[in-house]
Amino acid sequence: MHLRFGDEVTRRVGNAGSPPTTVAAMIRVGVIGAQGKMGSQAALAVRSADDLILVAQVDVDDDLADLVGVDVAVDFTHPAAVMHNIGWCVAHGVNVVVGTSGFTKERLAAVESQLAEAPDVGVIVVPNFSIGAILMMRFAAEAARFYESVEIIELHHPSKADAPSGTARRTAELVAAARSDAGAGAMPDATVQQEVGARGATIEGVPVHSVRLRGLVAHQEVVFGSAGEILTVRHDSLGRESFLPGVLAAVRAVARTPGLTVGLDSVLGLA
Repeated sequence: MHLRFGDEVTRRVGNAGSPPTTVAAMIRVGVIGAQGKMGSQAALAVRSADDLILVAQVDVDDDLADLVGVDVAVDFTHPAAVMHNIGWCVAHGVNVVVGTSGFTKERLAAVESQLAEAPDVGVIVVPNFSIGAILMMRFAAEAARFYESVEIIELHHPSKADAPSGTARRTAELVAAARSDAGAGAMPDATVQQEVGARGATIEGVPVHSVRLRGLVAHQEVVFGSAGEILTVRHDSLGRESFLPGVLAAVRAVARTPGLTVGLDSVLGLA
C-alpha cells in the first residue's frame, strides 16, 4: 500500500484563518508495516497531528524506495525484517523510530555500527511507547537496589513474535544495572531440580517469565521481595492507543537526536 508524495500537499495549522503550511515545513513521515495493528494505528496518529504529514506507507512486498524523501520512518514490522529496514533507512539518510521488538545488545551494536557511517541520522529504538510502561521501568530500576529478590512476569497476546518482550528485556537490564551499582549479590534460589523453562528465561541474572494468552494486550509486573515484604510494580496497556503519544513524541524528537537512542526516557525529560 502506497501513499505517494503530493497526495497531501497542505495542512492548516494554527488559528482559524491562518495560511496553510506546506509539506516542506512539516515533518514528513513514512510508516513501515502500515497494514499491521500498530502500524495502521501509527499512520492514523500521524495523519491527525498538525505538525506531521504522512507521505508514505509500505508493507510486506512493497519497495522501501517509496520512503525516499521521508524525514522519519516508523517501523512496526517483525524481528526478522527490522534490521534490514533500519539499514536501508540509515543508508538513505532517513531517521528511524523503531517499535519492533527483538533487540539484543548485539543488534543494538549493529545499528550503532551502521550509524557510524551516517553521523547525522538518528535511530530511536523503543521497547515500549506507553508513558506508563516507561515509568514502570524507571520505578523498577529505583526499587531494585533495596530488595534481595526480583522477578519479571510479562503478559502479551499470542500473536506476539518474540519472548521475552522487549520491555521485559529492557527492564531486566535496568534492574540488573541498578543491583550491580548497589553491590547486590546473587539472588537466593535453592532450586536444584526443574522442568526446562520452569524458572523462566534469565536476562542479566534476572528471571523473566512470558505469558501468551488470548485477550491480553501488553502487561508487565516486576515483583520484588525481601524478608517480610513484597513490592509489585505493574503496568497494563488495555488498548494500542496507549502507545500513540509516545510514538508521536519519538517522531518529533528523532531528527534532533543523531545516533542511537534506546527508550524514550531522554525524549520525555526523564534522563
